Amino acid sequence: MTERPDTPSANQMWGGRFASGPDAIMQAINASIGFDQRLYAQDIAGSRAHAAMLAAQGILSNKDAEAIGEGLLTVLSEIETGNFPFRVELEDIHLNIESRLTEIVGDAGKRLHTARSRNDQVAVDFRLWVRDQCDAAISGLTALMQAFVTQAEAGADWVMPGFTHLQTAQPVTWGHHMLAYVEMFARDRSRFEDARRRMNECPLGAAALAGTSFPIDREMTAKALGFDRPTANSLDSVSDRDFALEFLAASSITAMHLSRFAEELVIWSSAQFRFVRLSDRWTTGSSIMPQKKNPDAAELLRAKLGRILGATVALFTIMKGLALTYSKDMQEDKEQVFDAADTLMLGLAAMTGMVGDMTANRETLKTAAASGFSTATDLADWLVRELGLPFREAHHVTGTLVALAESAGVDLPDLTLSQMQGVHPGIRDDVFAVLGVENSVRSRMSYGGTAPDRVREQVARWKAALG
Repeated sequence: MTERPDTPSANQMWGGRFASGPDAIMQAINASIGFDQRLYAQDIAGSRAHAAMLAAQGILSNKDAEAIGEGLLTVLSEIETGNFPFRVELEDIHLNIESRLTEIVGDAGKRLHTARSRNDQVAVDFRLWVRDQCDAAISGLTALMQAFVTQAEAGADWVMPGFTHLQTAQPVTWGHHMLAYVEMFARDRSRFEDARRRMNECPLGAAALAGTSFPIDREMTAKALGFDRPTANSLDSVSDRDFALEFLAASSITAMHLSRFAEELVIWSSAQFRFVRLSDRWTTGSSIMPQKKNPDAAELLRAKLGRILGATVALFTIMKGLALTYSKDMQEDKEQVFDAADTLMLGLAAMTGMVGDMTANRETLKTAAASGFSTATDLADWLVRELGLPFREAHHVTGTLVALAESAGVDLPDLTLSQMQGVHPGIRDDVFAVLGVENSVRSRMSYGGTAPDRVREQVARWKAALG
């Protein structure tokens, strides 16, 4: 859109100190409107609350406050309908909105900035935006957890191999494996909830850094914007970006968990494993190999989620060298957080879709669970429980039996009783009852164990908790 000729220039917005316009390169470095326009709704909400408070305190006339409130709604409508003239020379979302407001309502618009600074203005805008993203992450994580619980309920007694070092370790159940991710994402959700509680203080009214001499009511603006209370120190209010760092830290841990499951999907859907089938919605073919069904969505997520960790490191690097209070370096906070939030929500939505659509190959899982001497620990436990052997001796006997089976090219349940008694004469025929994978998982009845009954208890608990 073209610039209105009667619109204040950037120099007019700044005041009389600067006689000449900024160099083009300086303008490119300084301007943030290309990305901070995403804060428009929060900026307008903060300004409306500020104007209402100024009027309530007698700092602004009711007439001017009403004009400002209505004018800001007009600006909001223009932005949301794509009819707002964003201008680089006005640097940021704050000056763009204020300039357009002044065009609409005249001198009243120039009074809006009374008793505040862009420092506390951006602090409240950004905090409101990050708070909204915490809410979105909490909602997205809840949906993902529900998808995993559905998988866990369907396969509460489906046997699969459990792994350490990506080697077959002990049999577990599909439901137990799915619930492991529910626990992970529950911790992630609690981190966002905790961060949201801590960030829910309002910095508006801190002004540039020292507060203001105007008789403002910070409790009123905090309440109007849904905060629990105003921040208690004006210096900290304008220099704090802990809320953004906490959001990024929580996002990074969530991204790590998402990436771990993406890696499992890549492995599990391979021809060598065939543990799961991914739907056509989340896979692609090959341009040359017609047989291929590639888990591209999982692979792309595995890569994209690294951006969140990068954003976290970047913002920590920005903040670590800044003395109190505000420095222009802090303008570089938003692009990092915006990109991380976008990536996180994309990752949560995509993973929820993949988990909801994937189909476990039950028979393949069971066959794999029985391989790799996965019931060796059950045998050792039986020797301790039934024959009274010290565990270290039972471990040695079991290892000898594993070596015997391996040399014979069979699994433990395929050894004969006489072969077993050749290693330890006390072994009885009932040992074979613990060597089946179904019996193995059923025996793991300790709290948090993989036994189907325990899995169903946890499924019921999570279904109740998630609603």
